[in-house]
Parts: sequence; C-alpha cells; structure tokens
Amino acid sequence: MSRRIVESLLVAGVLALFAQPRTLAAQGWIDPVRPGMGAIERVESRVTVGVEGNVATVEVDEWFENAGDEVAEGHYLYPLPAGAALSGASLFQGETELRGEVIDADEARRIYEDIVRRRADPALVEYVGEGLFRARVFPIEPGQRRRMTLRYSQILEPAGASLHFRTSGALRPTLPTRDGRPSARTLSTAPVYLHMAVTPASEFLDPFSPSHALEAERQSDTLWVDVPEARGRVSVFLPRSDDVAGLSVLAHRPVGEDGYVLLSVTPPDVARDPEPRDVVVVVDVSGSMAGAKIEQAKAAVGGLLETLRPDDRFRLISFSNAVDRLDCGWRYRDEAALADARSWIDGLRADGGTNIDGALEAAFEEAPGRERLPVVVFLTDGLPTVGERDPARISGAAERRRGRFRVFAFGVGHDVNTGLLDRLSASTRGTTQYVEPGEDVERPLSLLASRISHPVLTDLRIAASPVAISDWYPVHIPDVFAGESLVLLARYAGEGRGRVVIEGRSAGELRRVETVADFPAGQTAHAALPRLWGARKIGHLTRQLWTEGESPELIDEIRQTALRYGLPSPFTSILVQEPEVVVDAASLRGRPAAASSETGLRGIGGARRVQQVVSRGTGAEAVRMAEQSRRFRQADRADELADLVREIRGESGADQVVLAGRVLRLDDGVWVEVGQGAQGGDEPTLTVERFSDAWFEVVALLPELEPVFGLGRVEVSGQGLRLRVDEGGRAALDAQSRASLAEAFGRGR
Repeated sequence: MSRRIVESLLVAGVLALFAQPRTLAAQGWIDPVRPGMGAIERVESRVTVGVEGNVATVEVDEWFENAGDEVAEGHYLYPLPAGAALSGASLFQGETELRGEVIDADEARRIYEDIVRRRADPALVEYVGEGLFRARVFPIEPGQRRRMTLRYSQILEPAGASLHFRTSGALRPTLPTRDGRPSARTLSTAPVYLHMAVTPASEFLDPFSPSHALEAERQSDTLWVDVPEARGRVSVFLPRSDDVAGLSVLAHRPVGEDGYVLLSVTPPDVARDPEPRDVVVVVDVSGSMAGAKIEQAKAAVGGLLETLRPDDRFRLISFSNAVDRLDCGWRYRDEAALADARSWIDGLRADGGTNIDGALEAAFEEAPGRERLPVVVFLTDGLPTVGERDPARISGAAERRRGRFRVFAFGVGHDVNTGLLDRLSASTRGTTQYVEPGEDVERPLSLLASRISHPVLTDLRIAASPVAISDWYPVHIPDVFAGESLVLLARYAGEGRGRVVIEGRSAGELRRVETVADFPAGQTAHAALPRLWGARKIGHLTRQLWTEGESPELIDEIRQTALRYGLPSPFTSILVQEPEVVVDAASLRGRPAAASSETGLRGIGGARRVQQVVSRGTGAEAVRMAEQSRRFRQADRADELADLVREIRGESGADQVVLAGRVLRLDDGVWVEVGQGAQGGDEPTLTVERFSDAWFEVVALLPELEPVFGLGRVEVSGQGLRLRVDEGGRAALDAQSRASLAEAFGRGR
C-alpha cells in the first residue's frame, strides 16, 4: 500500500497555534497542515507496558479534543524509541479503527528538520535519530474528541544488572514566550499515566527511576509498576535478582570533562536471616517535651521496640537534668524484656533541663557486639542547658566515644542546635531529620523503625571499577536495608568497559555486588545526572557549614557549585532575584553577591543572614536550611529535585533557566551563560543564524547544547570561544569554524 493511501486513511488530531513557538509535550503532537486553524489539545495519555524477560510491549493511548470553533487538520507525530518495532497504530473515528505505519529513519530526519525550520521550534531536534510514526489527520470538527492508539515492542537495554525501559516523550523545563522571557507553565498539563506489568516478578528486584516517582507492588508472579505523573522522558530500571543485591550503573559524560555516574544497589526480598542489631533509644524528657510531644515519643519508642527480632538487643535511655536507664546493659528482645520496657516507657514524665552531653555519653558506654549492626536513635527538642553546653565540645566528645554506632537523630521543633545534630550523624552512616512544631513525632520515628528493621548490606565500599570513580555522595556510603535502594552519584575519569564491584557485609559475612558496565568517552544520555550530583554536593557542603563552621573556601565552593548546576544555595542570591536583593556583575563571575536586605532570599536567606543563622545554629531558619540540606543530600530523582528547587526559589519568576548543566540569564533578549565557564565576554564569538544549515550542523556536532538552543537567541561559553545563536549569523560553517568549535567545546580532546 502506498504511503499516500495509508496517510489518507489515518485520522487523529490536534493543532497548536502555529504562530507562537511552543514547547512540545510528552508523547505525541500535531504538525498542522495549515497554520492558524483550530484550538485542539491533547487531553490525556496512557502508556501500558508489558515486560517479559527482556522484551517490552508498549501500547500508547492518546485522546485529543478540538475545543475551538474551527476545523482542525494536520499530521499526528510520535517519536519511537531507538530499536522499537511498530506492531500497530490505530485511530478510532467513532467505532471505526484505522491503521498506520512507521516512517523510515532518513525520511523521519528530514521531517523533523523541516518542522523545526517552519515552526521555529527546536524541541524536535532531540528526536532526530529516533524513529517516527506519522498519521495524516482528517478534519476534526469543533467539539469532537479522537483517540489514537500505537503499539510497539522494544528489547530493553542492559544497564549493569538492570534492564532499562524508557519512553521517548519529552517536556521542556521552560516555555519561552514571544518576548523571549520564560513562562512558569508548560505547553500541556494533560495527565500522562504509565502502567507496567513485569513477569515473572521473581526474576526482578524492586524497580527504581532517576526521573519519576514510582509505585510498585507484587501480586502473584507479577510486578506492577505505576508512574502516576509520567510527563517527560520516563526511565525505569528493573534490577535482576541474584543472591545478594542488584547493581545498576548509569553514565553521562559531556565532552571535554569528567563524566557522571549513578550507582544503584537494590536489595533482594529478605530471604536469609538479617544481621542482628544493637539498638539504643535515647529520648529527651525535659520540660519542653511536656504534653503531646512526650506522649507521641512514648508511643513511637514502644512501636520501635515491636520491630525488634528475638536476636536483636536494646537499651533505653531518657534524659532531662539527669540521665536515666532502663538497665545497665544490653537486653535481648523477649517478652520479659518488653514488659519491663513498656512499664519504664509508661513512667516517663517531662520535667527539668536538657543534659545532651550526659545522654550521649550513656548511649555509647556499652560497646556493641562485633557481628551486630549498632544503631542509636536520638530524639531531642531543645538546646543543652545542663552539664556541657558548648555544641562543639559535645559533638567532639560524642565523635570520640561513638565507635561503630550509626546515629539517627531527630530534632523536634526549632529550639535545637542543627550543627550539633547534623554532626552526630554526618560521619556515622546515619541521618538527621527535623520535625516541625506541631508535627507528630511518632510518624517519622515509626518510618525509621520500619526502614532499619532489615539490614541487608552494611559497611559498603567501591572495591573495583574500570575507571577512576571519585567525589561520590553520600561521602560515607550508608547501609542498605530491605525495601529501599541505595543511590550513589559520583564523577568518573577515563573510559572503558569492565567490572564494577561494591563490597559490604551481610549477616556477618563479606559480600560482593558486581556487574559489567560501560564508561564512555562521550555520552549524552541520562542528562539529569550532573544536576543530581550537583545537588548532592551542595547538600554535603551546606551540612559542613553547621558541622565545621564557615571558611572562605567552603563558601566559594558552595557558590561555584550552585552556579554551575543552577541550584539554590545560601550564597547564590543570583538564583532568586527579589526586589530587595542587589546582584552586581561581580557576582556573575563567582565573587560574593551583595545582599541589601536582612530578609535575604526567599526560603534560603541572603549571605549575611546565612552567616548569622549558621553562627547560632538554632531557630526556625536554621532548622529549615538544615532540612533543605538533607533533602539535597538525598535527591535521586529529577522530578523530586525540580520540585525542591521550585519550593526553595518560591517560583520567583527570575529570568533564569538551567539547561544541559548550564545556567543562562536573559539579557536584552539573549540568553547568556553565567557562572562556571562564562569567561566574561572578551573571547572571540562565533555567531550562527538560527535554523540555518550552520545551526543544524552545530547541533549535530555538539548535541549536548541542543536543549540550550531551544531558548532562541543564546550565547554559551567554551574554552576561548563564545558561541552565539542570533540574527545575522553565519548560514554555513567552514572547516576552520568546525575546528574552533571542536576545540572550544571539547571535541577531539
């Protein structure tokens, strides 16, 4: 059947307003036959995936509606993942089902580039090189709704010990308007759902995603995975089962610099006996805990004891002016011990001061068993008022005493010292969590008790790799517990293929988790990794503010990291431009920004305000900043990080975007790169005409810059050369220009 006949049979449809460049939404879209017609939108997308072995079968259902008062007609386009085989495409016009076919790669590339030129919409460039389904749209009357269904299959690519599934849909983080300014909204707010069934479930561990939140459950021998908000490119990793855990490896490497790597360790279902634990629970019963807080704490401690197993041991400690213990030594979890513990907990009363130093000394006084996982759960709502009161001396003494203990600290309310609590957990493979005033203390303690109930791998380290892996976060690799994945983000130098090995202890024995992974010299996939790594680093550095104090070097490193990856921080007032904040040209080149207001930046504080908060270490602002630091340290999904950044920045509408690891600000209609790499404007500049042959050639030569080019008029920095996209630039590149670009942006290094 000829393509023309097939196209004449296929019906689907929506039209966007052609005159305004727009961001492409996830899943399919429409290229109009005649511009300016209709006002039809995609109203819903559902992606249903079946995975059996290493093959995924995918069905995409999309609904479009003409909400305008004119007839709409065009071409429905859907980008297919590399290697996908189309098995069917249907449009439902009433009850009639019509079918279509896929376009070959060369023709698809021509179509993509043609639409980019006509619509002045560079979002399509990222699909070049992928497959394409195109269907001719019959006219859709105003008020009518149509459904399009595509079916295809793909072989899932390995990623270490995991299989990697991904969709081709893409969504720009920014929607430029006609005046070149960014808009807070995106083109389409239509819901996109993804539902996956994986069989046999016994062959896979729990899935994870570096892009989206997942919901997973097992029923019989099927693993069900849902992505409730599946806008954008969705990545789902399915770790294969083995005796200990699955190790997955993702790599991203911009040309001309070290790469980024994500290592994910996913534990199996708990089959063997987990490592026994020695658990110390330390509860503040000072007068400020009176009322609901002490009752919640008592209930939470009782619930934690219920999670202990017969081979676990425990100790209970309370403190106010003095320190009280249930017993002097360890007790195994048996009925007699639990009865004594419940009676002791019921008798707790809130009164007196806060002897934190004495409580910590008591927590560490009994050494844990050699083959046991030692854990301290420490809860307080106040500052030290009895005994040693200097936070630095208290934390220093605790560091000397703690031995192998992991410390999980909870700060309740705003009258806690963030530096003291963060330092307690900073180097112990533990965490600090802050509970806001009025928030139930029982819930976070119960979640912790559930989380640490089944340790699977402890005392982990990276034992082998074909490349040099460095700068990993968390710096102290935490333990792996059943039901959760450990995600490490790091940098790598070198290239090659080989074994990646992580060693740890499991049930008292040395265990190895390993896989074979590729570390390429250049890799544009997994582009979210640099910013996730940057967030982890900022979280680590800002915690150092509380635990080690300020230094010019630390402040500068936080600022430079924040500017490089476009993230909020206490010392980058450039990121949120409030009326009372003054940002001068010096701040754009890494020197301190001047803040003229004591209130500083929304959510994070200006530089002077931050220094005051850090020096005190207590109060609402200190708790908020410490909690934000924790969330940065634990960020492992692109959507989660984006939500956190929006929350901190308060959707200020600053004329700034972050694309491809570059921070750009709008300056007189041109998006100019700032921060690391921006050399100040003294270098020679190569200007190319937008959507010319030279523009497409630059995109092909430097694909990592393609997202940046979507902003329109842009200027980015290389080594000794600035590249500008603007009117009046070159329409074609000569050999010398290509060589200059390759040298400036790392090609051929």
